[in-house]
Amino acid sequence: MTEHATTDRDKPWLFRTYAGHSTAEKSNALYRTNLAKGQTGLSVAFDLPTQTGYDSDHVLARGEVGKVGVPVAHLGDMRTLFADIPLDRMNTSMTINATAPWLLALYIAVAEEQGADTRKLQGTVQNDIIKEYLSRGTYICPPAPSLRMITDVAAYTREHLPKWNPMNVCSYHLQEAGATPEQELAFALATATAVLDDLKGKVAEEHFPAMVGRISFFVNAGIRFVTEMCKMRAFTELWDEICRERYGVEEAKFRRFRYGVQVNSLGLTEQQPENNVYRILIEMLAVTLSKSARARAVQLPAWNEALGLPRPWDQQWSLRMQQVLAYETDLLEYADLFEGNPAVQRKVEELKEGARAELALIDGMGGAVQAIEYMKGRLVEANSERITRIEDGETVVVGVNRFTTTEPSPLTTGEDSIMTVDAAVEADQIDRLQAWRAARDEAAVQDALADLRAAAASGANIMPPSIAAAKAGATTGEWGAVVRAAFGEYRAPTGVSRNPSNRTEGLEPIREAVDAVSARLGRRLKFLVGKPGLDGHSNGAEQIAARARDCGMEIHYEGIRLTPAEIVAAAQDQDAHVVGLSILSGSHIPLVEELMDRMRAAGLGAVPVIVGGIIPEEDATRLRAMGVAAVYTPKDFEINRIMMDIVGLVDLRPEAAE
Repeated sequence: MTEHATTDRDKPWLFRTYAGHSTAEKSNALYRTNLAKGQTGLSVAFDLPTQTGYDSDHVLARGEVGKVGVPVAHLGDMRTLFADIPLDRMNTSMTINATAPWLLALYIAVAEEQGADTRKLQGTVQNDIIKEYLSRGTYICPPAPSLRMITDVAAYTREHLPKWNPMNVCSYHLQEAGATPEQELAFALATATAVLDDLKGKVAEEHFPAMVGRISFFVNAGIRFVTEMCKMRAFTELWDEICRERYGVEEAKFRRFRYGVQVNSLGLTEQQPENNVYRILIEMLAVTLSKSARARAVQLPAWNEALGLPRPWDQQWSLRMQQVLAYETDLLEYADLFEGNPAVQRKVEELKEGARAELALIDGMGGAVQAIEYMKGRLVEANSERITRIEDGETVVVGVNRFTTTEPSPLTTGEDSIMTVDAAVEADQIDRLQAWRAARDEAAVQDALADLRAAAASGANIMPPSIAAAKAGATTGEWGAVVRAAFGEYRAPTGVSRNPSNRTEGLEPIREAVDAVSARLGRRLKFLVGKPGLDGHSNGAEQIAARARDCGMEIHYEGIRLTPAEIVAAAQDQDAHVVGLSILSGSHIPLVEELMDRMRAAGLGAVPVIVGGIIPEEDATRLRAMGVAAVYTPKDFEINRIMMDIVGLVDLRPEAAE
């Protein structure tokens, strides 16, 4: 008998891999392979049209179908996605927000087709729309009706899916947008309280504590792993405090802070990408070492995600990392390793104090919904400060701003070093979508959509008519159209003020160059920043726009989700001297091709266009052949150099030389 018998070990967390791409059929094959390798839960990535409520053949979906996840346009797609996977024996996390009621409706419909008892379904819909306004951008409607749909899902699951987590408060993307640990704590907890405050009116008082217990969180863990571990302990203590004091929850099990995690993708580097393996491992320790604040589910990015889509082997490597820690080490044999540690206690208290101060500010504004613009501005500022520290070398990033001498990596060579999505996938998906529409009972679909419209208008719970519409054969785009018509669309604040900035330290040479070119132009250099397509990762665009403003340029940035036609029209209307595009979803080739054609047709062929994103060199060559003046990828972390490039491009134009 060993000192620590296996029966003394804690059960490991759920092992997940965030996955989905191309088609439902290919994603299903990937899921079944991952489950066979020892993955213990599913984490579904949906493509951007699905996340934003558009069908695959919508104009805004062009180039986005199957790129960052799986397209699910109707019940047939969902049926294929989970073929041969018994849903009543699976724990499924669906990373879906604006269209969460619809995707959950499709999931329930498929489970019923499988003969499952839906009361046994276990899993989570992220369903956190507030962080979409702040960091990810896949929102549809204004905050108030969005909050209503979140709590509709929660109220429905209380009655019909008692083991389902109706919301996953997501601080992950807040950190990706630059949030400090205190901001991540405060903004996530403010979101949770906004939802629970609304939910109180939808469930009976005796059921409310159990509903508090069904709220889960999805967090981020960065490279400063001691701070991150302390952050998780602060999360657990603050959540217990809020549940007890704000909501009067007496049962300890309902006050437990339940969270899943994906470790930080923001810190993954294109340079020396093999170093990312160590970063991912170290960041995982932050959410597993401390038993009292250990994650219930962990999914890890792949080492090469700064380069493009990871292959199945890359995802397997990340899964094996979890399995080695859980099964080969003795971590799960011990009580909490940090209980009573004075350094840890001091840091936890410091983080809690900072988070409480932010929470008090947000509460003073009326809560998270009313504080969206404030929180967005704070994130942009914090991210700007983070990037400046990296540029100045104050924050060391190995292989990026220090220790940059390197050997060629054998891991990144060869034609198949990253996975790409076949361009034919989009046409195939559209063909199947159109066949689905042609084969369904159109009258039944229209009746179901009419019932959905009526529920949206009356304030009735949105879930029952959504499930009925799913079963009738309605599509994601049709559900989204009803929601848009009922509640309106919304454009979230960008967090980037157009007002001149007082920040000039280190920018003097660039400001002088901007002034000189502006004098030759006869007006202030005008820089238009645009995000074409459905990609809502706006952090890079925001930082470029903010730095251009600080350098003395006049900026025009309207935020996310614009068509190439809208960007070209804005360039014409604003008489822009240079256009910058940010695209991180992999849809850069079709979107830029359309934009360049429209620029030439509008007589703007001489206006330089620059593009930034996760762009392989082969694609960068294609973009330059289309006429793109410059291409930037994550390795181009020195924003001041990009600013000087912009000045140089404008200075070469004939009107500047006159």
